[in-house]
Amino acid sequence: MIVLTRKNQEKIMIGDTITITVVSVGPGRVKLGIDAPPHVVVDREEVARAKAAERAAWEAEEMERMREDAEDLRF
Repeated sequence: MIVLTRKNQEKIMIGDTITITVVSVGPGRVKLGIDAPPHVVVDREEVARAKAAERAAWEAEEMERMREDAEDLRF
């Protein structure tokens, strides 16, 4: 992990296509603006974890449906 110090309105570049800007700094809080190409998904950690949990639950349900379908096809 790299740790960088930035002041209000200063930027951090990730590669050539992602820019993170310090929008504001307040007590116990930092607001960041993230400019990234449309194909790059940007989420807060808790949102990304919730999406991953939903995806895992959906995949488990699909696997169960496939098992049930396979059992129905057995003679």
